[in-house]
Amino acid sequence: MFAPIRGFTALQRTPQADLKLGTVLAFVAGATNAGGFLAVGQYTSHMTGILSSLTDNLVLGQFALVGAGIASVLAFLLGAMSTAWIVNWGMRLQLRSAYGLPLLIEAALLLIFGLFGAAMSLWHTLFLPVTVVLLCYIMGLQNAVITKISQARIRTTHLTGLITDLGIELGKLLYVNRHPDMAPVQADRKRLKVHAQLVASFLVGGVAGALGFKYLGYISTVPLAALLLLLVLRPLLDDWHRLHAR
Repeated sequence: MFAPIRGFTALQRTPQADLKLGTVLAFVAGATNAGGFLAVGQYTSHMTGILSSLTDNLVLGQFALVGAGIASVLAFLLGAMSTAWIVNWGMRLQLRSAYGLPLLIEAALLLIFGLFGAAMSLWHTLFLPVTVVLLCYIMGLQNAVITKISQARIRTTHLTGLITDLGIELGKLLYVNRHPDMAPVQADRKRLKVHAQLVASFLVGGVAGALGFKYLGYISTVPLAALLLLLVLRPLLDDWHRLHAR
């Protein structure tokens, strides 16, 4: 399963490898998003919803919630910025793991969330905002990774766009071409498959994340961290051996 995702260097990427990586990351995003909702009562990948809530709370005078919303958006933004910084730094050093380094950070943060989340929940008032910001940062970090790798062809947390594109392609697929003298309307079946696979992976991940948090609690994010580590382990080891062989 992980063999095609050996390197994260842009020159090595193929659409098939991007789709496999995107499928895994969509699963992780769905699981983190669903489990995070049960933990903090908020979907931390949904920036549209957070911004909408921010404006509502601003009008209602709920300024504490406005501040929390701003912090969440900034955390997501900072996560995406961090990916850009880390990847460009890694590419300049010609690291095979340039795209894997942000996922390594994500794995570490999920591990922290899983191991210490239960303890943080005991101090709900103090740590709830911190947890929301942490999860938003993770979502921004991850979404930027696959967006940058695939040159914006694939996203793993932006389901609104994915489902919209899926609907467009389904509309083309089911369109009845009644005029043989005109160019037929045809669906891009490869694009349709990509969007359907990513949406399904996010959905399956969401179910797994919700069930995991329901029955195991915060520790259910530890397997997600392990999955990300499996993705990045080989290119990291390659870089380690290459740098120490100089």
